[in-house]
Amino acid sequence: MEKYAAAVDETVNFFRRDLPWVPDICLMLGTGLGGMASAMDVVWNKLYEDIPNFPLSTSPDHAGRLLAGRIGNAKVVLFQGRFHFYEGYSTRELAFPVRVMAGLGTKLLIGCNAAGGLNLDFSSGDLMLITDHINLIPENPLRGPNMEKWGPRFPDLSGAYSIDLRKKVVQTAQELGIPLREGVFVAVPGPSLETPAETRFLRLIGADAVAMSLVPEVIVAVHSGMEVLGISVIANVNDPGNFQSILIEEVIAQAHNAEHRLERLLAAFLREHFK
Repeated sequence: MEKYAAAVDETVNFFRRDLPWVPDICLMLGTGLGGMASAMDVVWNKLYEDIPNFPLSTSPDHAGRLLAGRIGNAKVVLFQGRFHFYEGYSTRELAFPVRVMAGLGTKLLIGCNAAGGLNLDFSSGDLMLITDHINLIPENPLRGPNMEKWGPRFPDLSGAYSIDLRKKVVQTAQELGIPLREGVFVAVPGPSLETPAETRFLRLIGADAVAMSLVPEVIVAVHSGMEVLGISVIANVNDPGNFQSILIEEVIAQAHNAEHRLERLLAAFLREHFK
């Protein structure tokens, strides 16, 4: 843990020297969603490989680049690509960037991903505002010794996804005329996609969408005292009674199709929230 803490401190100090300001928001994007950068006035960018101690992103359509800029008055760092348990990283490693941003003083994590729809009322291309989550990744990023300066030993996740900010996102979506679903997200380890039986099980335990990301970062953000918003792009919806093959290429294509709506929603929300 001492080695990990030293790496966090080193990377925090790198950003303090290199970034033009402390970001208000950490915006973490997933598969097929890297184009959000077009809404930013970018003033700084780096490849992950050029940032001390950062993992490398190996997933398809994850650019592996960190951008800093403004959306309206909001100071944003935007992660074009994230890290996953299935890539071989521990959950502590894959949540490292969020831990660093919290150490830097960033107060809000917005996590987005492409997800499979489990709720049969959903359609491909829908946006789903995450109200809660179920963690089926078999490791917690807080496992091991707790650093009291980072957060409590047993953080409360009963309100992990900010109710106040969710209300504002819903209002923004209504003003823009963008349909917005709400639901529970479940994180699985991957990289294999779900069987029909697994899909039935995930629906049975109360999940509306499933993917292989986001939850470890949310746990670390809450532990650090950050507020959290989560939005999933529903890339496909599969009825376990009439199951269809799932291709990652189709997931990426559907995420790209919904990307413009996600960009409009988040850009309008940030401009309104950070006047």
